[in-house]
Amino acid sequence: MINLRQFLRELRKRGEVVDIHSLVDPDLEIAEIHRRVAAENGPALFFHNVKNSSFPVVTNLFGSPKRIEIAFGQEPELFVEGIVRLLKEEFPPKLSTLWHRRSLVKKLLHLGIKKRSRAPVMEQQMTPVDLEKLPLLKSWPLDGGPFITLPLVYTEPPGGGPSNLGMYRIQRFDKTTTGLHFQIGKGGGFHFHEPEAVNQPLPVNIFLGGPPALILSAITPLPENITELLFCLDNG
Repeated sequence: MINLRQFLRELRKRGEVVDIHSLVDPDLEIAEIHRRVAAENGPALFFHNVKNSSFPVVTNLFGSPKRIEIAFGQEPELFVEGIVRLLKEEFPPKLSTLWHRRSLVKKLLHLGIKKRSRAPVMEQQMTPVDLEKLPLLKSWPLDGGPFITLPLVYTEPPGGGPSNLGMYRIQRFDKTTTGLHFQIGKGGGFHFHEPEAVNQPLPVNIFLGGPPALILSAITPLPENITELLFCLDNG
């Protein structure tokens, strides 16, 4: 599973990203530049110099079939198709069938979630928290404020069970507060319903700039008893 930096390096090698060093404003300007480039089937855009922030912004990562192919290849589609064919042929499958499909079975064995005491995501911490340092975009004049785009929202049900990785609208209100819209009928909404009923908080983790595979998993329409993290293959 490649991370975002590796994906960006590959895009640069193939001439699929343009670096912009001029000062740009996250309030409407970046979004307008993005829309004009995307309308012309243009490249991904890497904004290095964003007003009032030390962080860069990248947009239009998946704005063309070619970049989607670079990010995901045919692996996810072929993998899911293979599982569907296996289950249609016979369920539960016989040992002979599993042997015939051993390459698919090997990939299935790599599915799962591994717990780690350390991870790169924990290496950089901001104390005290100041969300206004993040270059969040305001995309339209009538938007209520800046929003986090392509957020990976991770929740776990209070009573135990499969986790959920979803993508929801998140508006920044101030340095320490956001508004998170859990859609009714989605995994995060189901997890929030129980603590909300007893006026209790739900722990939520929000990841920015995750691997393309996680972004794909977060928008995949899976049954609620299957966590999206299962479909991030370990290719190592």
